[in-house]
Amino acid sequence: MAQLTTRDISRMFAALAGRRTRYGKPIAPSTLHRIRATLRAALNAAVREGLIAANPARMIRLPTSSRPYPQVWTDRRVAAWRREGEHPTVAVWTADQLAEFLAFARHDRLYLLWQLIALRGLRRGEAAGLRWIDLDLDRRELAISRQLVHTDAGLIACPPKSAASRRIIALDPETVRLLRRHEQTERRRLGDAWRETGPIFTRADGSPLRPDYLTVRFRNLVHASGLPPIRLHDLRHGTASLALACGSDLRVVQGTLGHGSIVVTSDIYTSVLPEVYHRSAQAIARLVLGKTRRTAHNLRKAAA
Repeated sequence: MAQLTTRDISRMFAALAGRRTRYGKPIAPSTLHRIRATLRAALNAAVREGLIAANPARMIRLPTSSRPYPQVWTDRRVAAWRREGEHPTVAVWTADQLAEFLAFARHDRLYLLWQLIALRGLRRGEAAGLRWIDLDLDRRELAISRQLVHTDAGLIACPPKSAASRRIIALDPETVRLLRRHEQTERRRLGDAWRETGPIFTRADGSPLRPDYLTVRFRNLVHASGLPPIRLHDLRHGTASLALACGSDLRVVQGTLGHGSIVVTSDIYTSVLPEVYHRSAQAIARLVLGKTRRTAHNLRKAAA
């Protein structure tokens, strides 16, 4: 460790930047930034322990990481996509488009999982890691306490992404009804093998769900539906937008999604739907133009 230099670390990042993910895409700048942050933290600990004199990762510079902001699939964007194949990097469906997808996927064996992700903003690993013990149907609550992650060693259960990701999510009555029915079906299917600690959702053969399997299955469903494309994670973006469109408080949305900072919620996940902008424009116009008309009326009355 004492022989590690800034040049060594620079070469490592150059090599990482030239690699491809399992899907054939370049490693994103945001991923490189997270790797650097982890490395710097580890080397700072080594400095504190007296193992090295200085942190060689401190001077490493990486390309700027820019987050693409979600864009709503408006009629114009849908028309451009159908005509030319153009689509945003990150996109969200309108409420009508989401409803159309859920209606299309109604008979998919993982329909309830898609509905949970869409309405409650679960991450794919969190949804895959759900167990019956996490569910309180009487209180209409769901505890997010772990996630499933696929590693070189296989599928493992680990804590959620952050401390804030450990959360209790409120459920609507319709989702609770479907979860009750799903539990009854699973109890009958598994018999004595059913366990409170067993997974809520599995593959058809009963094996655990890999997060990347959910990504591929969702992509295939979207393609078959004919709707404009979004990623599975974009359902989470849409949850925040739809919640705000319904008038939910920003802190409630933050807690539902499990964000550590409200800045993340407001800055990234709130690609507010067009109807919200229209309501805001109308409200401001009513406030200002109403006062303008009253002022003009009073002036005319005073002049008379």
